[in-house]
Amino acid sequence: MWIDVEGKRVFAATGGRDFDPARPVVVLVHGAGMDHSVWALQDRALAHAGNAVLSLDLPGHGRSEGPALTSIPDLADWLAAVLDALALEQAAVAGHSMGALTALAFAARHPGRVRAIALLGAAASMPVNEDLRNAAAVTPAKAAAMIVNWGFSAEATLGGSAAPGLWLTGGATSLLAAARPGVLAADLNACNDYLDGPADAARLRCPALVIAGERDRMSPAKAGRELAALLPHGRIEVLPGAGHMVMTERPDAVLDLLRGL
Repeated sequence: MWIDVEGKRVFAATGGRDFDPARPVVVLVHGAGMDHSVWALQDRALAHAGNAVLSLDLPGHGRSEGPALTSIPDLADWLAAVLDALALEQAAVAGHSMGALTALAFAARHPGRVRAIALLGAAASMPVNEDLRNAAAVTPAKAAAMIVNWGFSAEATLGGSAAPGLWLTGGATSLLAAARPGVLAADLNACNDYLDGPADAARLRCPALVIAGERDRMSPAKAGRELAALLPHGRIEVLPGAGHMVMTERPDAVLDLLRGL
C-alpha cells in the first residue's frame, strides 16, 4: 500500500488484506537500517485476525522515499503525519529498537492518537556504542556485521528459526546491506541522541507493554524492566532465550502479545 505523506511516497505492508480504517488500526515500526519485512511473521496474522495493519517503511528505508529522518522526535511527528494522511484518529503502535523509541516519543507527543503501545527490544535510553556508530558512517558492512553479532541470541546464530526456510542472521545481514548510503548511521545517531526517553515514558497514559529478550545484548532485559517501571500503565514480558530481534526469534510469542493491543 502506498501513502502520500507530506509529499513523499511511503510504503506500508498491510498483511495481505486491504486496509480497512473501520477496523482497529495497528502500526508496526521497524528498527535501525531495516524495513517493514521484519514484521512479516506478525503482520499477516494480525491483519487476518480483524485488524487494519500498517507495517511501515520509515522515510529513506525499504520502498519509502527519503531522506531518512535524523531524530526520534522527527520520526514521532512523522508517524502522526501518517495517521493524518489516512484520516485516522488513533492507532495501537508497536515498535522495535529505534522503532520502539519512535513509538514512545509518538505516544508522549501525540497522546490522543495512541490506543496502546508495545515496545520491543527497548530501553528508556539507548546509547549506541561509539565504534558501531563510527563503523556505520565509514564501513556500513562492518557495522551490519556488528549488529547481527550482537542482535541475536546464540541459538539464533546456529540457524534456528521458528519459520521453516528462514535464516535469521543471513536475512538480517542482507536487509542491513540493502540500506541506502548514510541511513544506518543516521538511525544509530538518532537513537544515541534521544535523551527524553525517561521523561516521555513518565508522561504516557495509554497501556504500554515492553517485550524484552532474556539474552538481548543491545537492550538488556534489565533495561526493559527499568523502562516498564517508568511507564504509568506499563508491564513487561521477558521472552526466555531470545536476543534483541525478538519478533523474528520468537515470532509466535510476540504475536500472542501483540494480539492484546
